Amino acid sequence: MKEKEIKALMTKYNLTYEEAEQLWKEDNELEVNEEIEKMTEKAKQVRRYEKKEVTKKKAPKERKVDENKKYLLDILHKSLQPFVKITNEKTETELSFVYNDENYTVKLIKHRKEK
Repeated sequence: MKEKEIKALMTKYNLTYEEAEQLWKEDNELEVNEEIEKMTEKAKQVRRYEKKEVTKKKAPKERKVDENKKYLLDILHKSLQPFVKITNEKTETELSFVYNDENYTVKLIKHRKEK
């Protein structure tokens, strides 16, 4: 096995038998190469800056209630209540009801001011 690898190194790198044998010993850590040892020590001293994978925990945001929308939807709710069956009121945004066995939903949208 060793001889095959040495011969392969000889042909691959065009080395003499002694050079290929020396290279094989260094590769298999049977012999210490001072130059490689110096380079290894130098590499250990180099600082590595690696980015940490830190995921921030998102704080739950408290939903702000739009008081104007709530007031308007309450007016709609009170005015429709004698005539329809209110089925669902979704916060201050939607109001669902049944009229003549038909389902309806009123959605209140507040548009932003144009810039």
